[in-house]
Amino acid sequence: MKDTFAKLAWSAVAMLSVSGAALAAEYDFRFQSSDPAGNANFLLQQSWAEDVAARTDGRIAIELLPVGTIVAHSETQDAVAAGILNGHFTDTSYFAGKEPAFGLIANPVGAWSDPEQMLDFMENGGGKELMNTLMEPYGLHFIGATTPGLEAFLSKVPLDGVDDLKGLKMRAPEGMVQKVFAAAGAAPVNLPGSEVFTSLDKGVIDAADYTVFSTNHAQGMHDIATHPVYPGFHSMPLVEVSINKATWDALPTDLQEALEDSVSDFARKQIGVLAERDAAAVAEATASGKVTVHDWPAEERARFRAIAKDEWAAAAEASEASMLVYETLTGYLSDKGLLQ
Repeated sequence: MKDTFAKLAWSAVAMLSVSGAALAAEYDFRFQSSDPAGNANFLLQQSWAEDVAARTDGRIAIELLPVGTIVAHSETQDAVAAGILNGHFTDTSYFAGKEPAFGLIANPVGAWSDPEQMLDFMENGGGKELMNTLMEPYGLHFIGATTPGLEAFLSKVPLDGVDDLKGLKMRAPEGMVQKVFAAAGAAPVNLPGSEVFTSLDKGVIDAADYTVFSTNHAQGMHDIATHPVYPGFHSMPLVEVSINKATWDALPTDLQEALEDSVSDFARKQIGVLAERDAAAVAEATASGKVTVHDWPAEERARFRAIAKDEWAAAAEASEASMLVYETLTGYLSDKGLLQ
């Protein structure tokens, strides 16, 4: 791995030396996303890079690269630390194999019922400081968080509460999501996203944790999974924007503040845009007469969260950092009255 990163670093230096004379920016950065080119999230992220240039009067120029451009999505943390990339725009859970705490903070299943709750935790409830406690030992600095919002839940059968999850054949990725659904009585299996549609269509599964409603709808998922749960009750991924720590430390304070503000503003933009798309997709789906949207009542969401809490506690035992995440997260939720 070290030899690979050394070669990539040399390549990066060579590329920059060729183009360096043409760069007018005071700081020219390359960030890699975990989303592919053309993806709705990636297109929004490109607008973030444009915003950074505008609000810094061109002093910072960010080239945002799609997933896999320089390294695999699971290797960007090492690449940023090594200086091959200047930063990344990615789901924190990809690095749970290195430190279990990344998995718990990335998606504490059932914790959030609104994106603003997570953002408030990050910005005002100790989340930002927690992220840097976790990340700075790995050579990265956490700038801020965003999220596509609460993911909808795909289902071919009516689901109106926790009891309906019993024995449900469903797709769930490995980790916290799968553990919580198993604890709720479902029968989760790990399938790649590329197999969700065909698995639903052929009856291999009857439900799936996948992504937000509008994306599900655009991909034709509701043609076969006609009982979606929306708003989602389970999953809302944390997407981090982080930078090489030494690079961050060397930036003037005004540019650090500009980057932090840009991510905070972008998060609201992304959430707002996708929420509008979701609302339009829900209206279109229900108007067809073929789709029934199920919105779980507060008491059922609370029941699911109670199950998830036990899994958070179990996950906290994985490492000292995981326990720190658990204590900080549950402390915030308790203070805000969100654990009832």
